[in-house]
Amino acid sequence: MPTTVQIHDRTLDRLKFFKEHERESYDEILNKLMDGIEEGELSQLAIEGIIRGVHDAKSGKVTPIGELAEKWGIKLGG
Repeated sequence: MPTTVQIHDRTLDRLKFFKEHERESYDEILNKLMDGIEEGELSQLAIEGIIRGVHDAKSGKVTPIGELAEKWGIKLGG
């Protein structure tokens, strides 16, 4: 049965980061994250690395994929 869960806007933004495709539900995202933790796939170190990566991406400390592809001579889809 669907349930409404109140979360902060920042939390919603963080959940959106984990979407693998546009139509993926937040229920699917939360279950993937919880499954990973239950299976021991996400250590505290891995979680901290993910958080650092998200912060780096949001602050522009990363190189856009298009630039990297061009640098390495890789043609991206399309």
